[in-house]
Amino acid sequence: MFHLGTPMWQIGLRALAVYATVFVGFRLLGKRELGQMTVFDLVLILLISNAVQNAMVGPDSSLQGGLVAAAVLLVANRLVAESRLRSPLLDRLFQGRSAVLVERGQLVTGQLRKQRVAEEDLETAMREHGIESLDQVQLAVLETDGTISIVPVTSPTLRSNRGRTRALRKK
Repeated sequence: MFHLGTPMWQIGLRALAVYATVFVGFRLLGKRELGQMTVFDLVLILLISNAVQNAMVGPDSSLQGGLVAAAVLLVANRLVAESRLRSPLLDRLFQGRSAVLVERGQLVTGQLRKQRVAEEDLETAMREHGIESLDQVQLAVLETDGTISIVPVTSPTLRSNRGRTRALRKK
């Protein structure tokens, strides 16, 4: 129970490699999958965690081996979070960018396909915001967390310095 079967440095290195691989894999899946978790997504995450456990600790089944792997994962996650706060470039790399799905009542079909968002999902988000049809949507954005923000036509809009439409919410 207390005897390491794999050197501590190797467990740490393996845990970092698994963290990076799983992070890149989920990042490549896209925003929608992470933001709108289904039962299938939960099963996938549980199976992945079980599949990579041996890759992290190797033949080691000691308490220390598991604690070292967990500590490395926690520290790596903290470092990623800190680096996102300090660097806009890293934040964009790790988090991605929001994507416009509807602009002035018109679907941006290229973005819908690229982001793998079904029109039914967009319609669900519209209904959740009390909007019945596309012509009532000024802007619909797939946020970096996977949620869809809807700005109705009735909201006042302003132009930012970069020329992108920004909506102000009524207070």
